[in-house]
Amino acid sequence: MSQWLKSNDVLGTTNRGNTAESGLCTLCRADCMGKCETWLSCMKGRETLYPRDFGIVTAGSGNTTHVGVSYNSLRIQGYNYGACGAGEKAASGDALFTDVSLAASFGAHSKTTCRYPLMTGALGSTFVAAKYWDAFATGCAICGVPIVVGENVVGIDREAVLENGRITRAPELERRIDNYLRYYDGHGAIIVQLNVEDTRNGVAEYVAGKYGDKVIIELKWGQGAKDIGGEIEVKSLDYAQFLNQRGYLVDPDPTRPEVQEGYRSGAVKGFARHSRLGYTDLSGYEQVRENFMTQVAYLRSLGFGRISLKTGAYGMEALAMSIRLASECELDLLTIDGAGGGTGMSPWDMMETWGVPSILLHAKAAEYAALLAASGRRVVDMSFAGGFAKPSQIFKGLALGAPYVKMICMGRAMMIPGFLGSNIEGVLKPENRARVSGNWDTLPKTVSEHGTTAAEIFAGYHDMQAKIGREAMKDLPYGAIAMWTLLDKLGAGVQQLMAGARRFSLDQIRREDIASGNRETERETGIPFITDVQDEFARAILKA
Repeated sequence: MSQWLKSNDVLGTTNRGNTAESGLCTLCRADCMGKCETWLSCMKGRETLYPRDFGIVTAGSGNTTHVGVSYNSLRIQGYNYGACGAGEKAASGDALFTDVSLAASFGAHSKTTCRYPLMTGALGSTFVAAKYWDAFATGCAICGVPIVVGENVVGIDREAVLENGRITRAPELERRIDNYLRYYDGHGAIIVQLNVEDTRNGVAEYVAGKYGDKVIIELKWGQGAKDIGGEIEVKSLDYAQFLNQRGYLVDPDPTRPEVQEGYRSGAVKGFARHSRLGYTDLSGYEQVRENFMTQVAYLRSLGFGRISLKTGAYGMEALAMSIRLASECELDLLTIDGAGGGTGMSPWDMMETWGVPSILLHAKAAEYAALLAASGRRVVDMSFAGGFAKPSQIFKGLALGAPYVKMICMGRAMMIPGFLGSNIEGVLKPENRARVSGNWDTLPKTVSEHGTTAAEIFAGYHDMQAKIGREAMKDLPYGAIAMWTLLDKLGAGVQQLMAGARRFSLDQIRREDIASGNRETERETGIPFITDVQDEFARAILKA
């Protein structure tokens, strides 16, 4: 197992808790005062691409010897000539990294265009998603990237009205969709996910009737955090009983007198709400195929022109099924989520030990996609998810899955700007603190050292202002400004790596642009060992 350092002296970053492969803490807190690399990037933006204190320092990497199989054990190739997709500037010798295009798109027939090859993970019924949604949705819409409304949003909404088991009113779902569409300018997308509960409650029918094809509908098979239904924890006995009445499993059972007595005495402090497992009535591929194709046909009959599928860190059979069926049904996107992370309440021991780790799952997805393509079939556009937070990780994911992977899905990393921006807004605009779920009374030193106004704190403030105008900035959630700043840094970092690999557009990225840092990674991913790559060309040059 690779060990991830909690501090990086070169960037001046420190993790509050233990560090995951993504560089985030294993437990990311909304009230965190800093300062991991992603947290700091939400304020300083592109500056965090470079070592701090230029002029009085030198810097050297401690990351050139790789142990184990992970995305960290892939190395990015650089080339000393050529410029694929650069056009006239390359021909004149004037190409710069800023000439790299990050314009992305996905879709079977109707293309969804994005300004970055990035999207959020599913932000569903977890309370953290609801509290910071304005920041998430506004930031993603202005940045031109897709955001996913996750599962169970309607089911847990006390204001939602279900008559005879079908939705007739869904204010929280509407709030989430409307907040994104308010700033949507033709790039990105709002995606609404369906799990078993949502399907039973008629979410698809409700969305189709109210929003039509403004929304991409997503079927959900699973996620990388757990292999059971979605969960939240509630502290109120009354709310737990409400969820029980809605048809959810609530544990412990809030209708039992013993549990109620335990709650009143303080012994029971919370309740876990669980969703149903999918496909429990099916027993093999052919039954899954028939059911899935029927579902897709029904969604198309409702008017959805764009449909996606999200699958989790299951084994190879489920992975192959997802690729084959998504391709056969001409879906617009397939998100493949590797084990290890989650934005909600997953059983911790399950998260630590269940499922296929991201790099192994993604390597197999690329292998299976190539098999399908070799048979003459179209392969669905893919998005890889599971532990992405840095520009290098984004590039590696795109290269490992090339040419089938069009997007990188980021869960926890894309939530951090919402947290940080809301905390800063709650201090600088105390009248907004409750509404934006700010957690601070004063700015911590980790923030105030960068400034005491939003225009001083966020490196992306003025670029964002140039896009939407001074008046719009007055009412903009600070979390959206932090999102802009973070994505600008991530985009610039990916541009630099692409320029070094001489790939000036996303469709030019190839698997040959990465190499394995050890033989074990080569064996498991099919990516050649770094000194074997181009070795035959090198020998030919020397022997000529």
